[in-house]
Amino acid sequence: MNPTLDTVASGLEASQTMMDTIADNLANANTTAYKSETPEFQTLLYQNQTQPGADATGQTQYPSGLELGTGVKVASIKQIETQGTLTSTSNPYDMAINGSGYFQVQLPSGQTAYTRDGSFQVNQTGQLVTANGDQLIPAITIPSNATSVTVGTDGTVSVTEANSSTSTQVGQIQLANFINAQGLQPLGNNLYAQTTSSGAPTVGAPQTNGLGSINQDYLESSNVDVVQQMVSMISAERTYQLGTQVATSVGSELGYLANAAQGA
Repeated sequence: MNPTLDTVASGLEASQTMMDTIADNLANANTTAYKSETPEFQTLLYQNQTQPGADATGQTQYPSGLELGTGVKVASIKQIETQGTLTSTSNPYDMAINGSGYFQVQLPSGQTAYTRDGSFQVNQTGQLVTANGDQLIPAITIPSNATSVTVGTDGTVSVTEANSSTSTQVGQIQLANFINAQGLQPLGNNLYAQTTSSGAPTVGAPQTNGLGSINQDYLESSNVDVVQQMVSMISAERTYQLGTQVATSVGSELGYLANAAQGA
């Protein structure tokens, strides 16, 4: 392939990745605790024809070089870790983390996963679980005759049972934090898995070790800025269009040269 077309193709692929990422962000604009993503780009290798500082005339040096880029690549897709807005739900089993930290849940495989989606429910045995039935860690069981459930900002879970005027603590929510939360592996269903890049989790009660606090009756909204995403989409679309125009121009030039060669 023509080197110019190779360069253009890398730009088109980068623009497509940008559009795919924006589409995913907009699709999850209403997903609880979703963190928007953005691709990071890096230049490809350069063709150095003249090295900066190389000898020019024997007595002078080139103040700048002659270097031709060969395109762009997507280095990574990074999550934006800003806090989403906390929205009141009036549901006692809904919990939002105000600050850093993740809830811990146990998958059917026994693996521990992590989430900021605190839209918990009670299963048939009274345990707090996610919408998919994954059990909160540590396990917390709500008595069947509980008339009220209270979750403190420090994660203590207390209930008031029927025919009683006093509350009883039935559990303690613990949060996990990571030195590099962007290194977590997305699993889908608002869940993440630990990786060597994220490091081992630091686990503790809310409001300790820099962990966030718990807000009962609230959920964390997505941090997607829809307006900004639309602006980025327009920019990415325009960049893609310009890339295709360059490819068309190069194709026309190559066609002209081919016809000229045949007529010679």
